[in-house]
Amino acid sequence: PELVPTVGDAKPQSTQDTIGPYNLHDFFLYWTLRYGMRPTKIAFLAQQAWSDQDSGLWPEGYPLDERVAYDLPTITGWLQVFGRRFFANQFKRSALPNGPKVVAGGSLSPRGDWRMPSDASAKLWLAELAQISGGQ
Repeated sequence: PELVPTVGDAKPQSTQDTIGPYNLHDFFLYWTLRYGMRPTKIAFLAQQAWSDQDSGLWPEGYPLDERVAYDLPTITGWLQVFGRRFFANQFKRSALPNGPKVVAGGSLSPRGDWRMPSDASAKLWLAELAQISGGQ
């Protein structure tokens, strides 16, 4: 989202308030790009990974107060936002100027691994996701 300057004592704009928590966003992006997972599978994996902040392994020294958990409605809500934005912004990736491919295995460059029509629709992707979230 476009950053807007603050006025007076207003709270600065937060990208995470618009697109969702970065850790979930990165999770969705990884499983979408790397493995082409369906939204229901991504939601399932996210629930397994993020449902309990006290289970699983965290990187050594990771602050306890920064360990987070997300319930399924939160996961599917942010996955909907991700899906809408990902499909709606494909035209920007297709119109990129010439440049090198720098990263292996995760590039969204139209010259690299990612192939997607500029006018792709998120309709089917979001319809499948709605099966989990009860049509919300």
